[in-house]
Amino acid sequence: MGAPGRAVELAMSDSEFRMLAELFKSHCGLHFGQESRFLLERRIARRCADLGLRSFNAYHYVLRNDISGEGELAWAIDNLTTNETYFLREKAQLMALIEEIIPSLQARGGGAGAAPVSIWSAGCSSGEEPYSIVLLAQEAGLEPGRDLRVYASDISRQMLHKARRGIYREASFRQTDPFLREKYFSEKDGLFRISDEIKKHVSFAHLNLLDEARSALLGSLDVVLCRNVIIYFDVETKRRVVRTFHQKLKPGGFLLLGHSESLINLSTDFELKHLRHDMVYRKPAENDPWHETAERTLAQLDRRRGA
Repeated sequence: MGAPGRAVELAMSDSEFRMLAELFKSHCGLHFGQESRFLLERRIARRCADLGLRSFNAYHYVLRNDISGEGELAWAIDNLTTNETYFLREKAQLMALIEEIIPSLQARGGGAGAAPVSIWSAGCSSGEEPYSIVLLAQEAGLEPGRDLRVYASDISRQMLHKARRGIYREASFRQTDPFLREKYFSEKDGLFRISDEIKKHVSFAHLNLLDEARSALLGSLDVVLCRNVIIYFDVETKRRVVRTFHQKLKPGGFLLLGHSESLINLSTDFELKHLRHDMVYRKPAENDPWHETAERTLAQLDRRRGA
């Protein structure tokens, strides 16, 4: 065991960088290019110091022998990924989901009494995205549980723990109207706890997007949101994850990516739809007059709000 602090001075060799980068890519798709080398070196060097390890090779050995992925691999993923998110992020897209996509899917499914629209927030981080969906749905007059069901997953157990607690700081509300925070959160000592009425409608699960077997447990879905996640993958892994989303979605289902992401050079299996609020991707369905259905259901929603 080395003296505490010595490992911080370690220099990562080219071979050590390649080994570690390949391990993270194969395990969860995280891509570390040369531009990320310094970050990887700095954070793992500190971890080596904490563990008393003398080399990056030794740390690679520890990771490689974490068969369950519940120990050091989990720590590394939590500390090497960025979990920047907040409530109502890219709100126009969320409004397209609530006001256009969900009503049209309900109409296609048979209208009143149809099965709830199933929504997967893939890479949900600390929970702001799935909670935003439920919050906006209630504001629009939809009934979570009856009209929609929200599933949320992340590879980081630390982030999932925060999501399940549902307690947030001021930074999570940078795009949130004050009246919504007052309505759906209780404040104490500068922390804001989301109401149980919202929390109970999100089901969280630990899931690696490269684990197709576990993804299958979600069943077929109507909507997948994977926003600002695949930017951390290389092209090969992006294509693999997008194929999984295509398999999971029902015909006519929707894929919502972040505004900085697109399917260009990744997939031709989706069509780009220009909605009233935003642009989204859609898995084509045969004999499906989308525009006619959308206009009809939007009119129904407007009447429902006026009732």
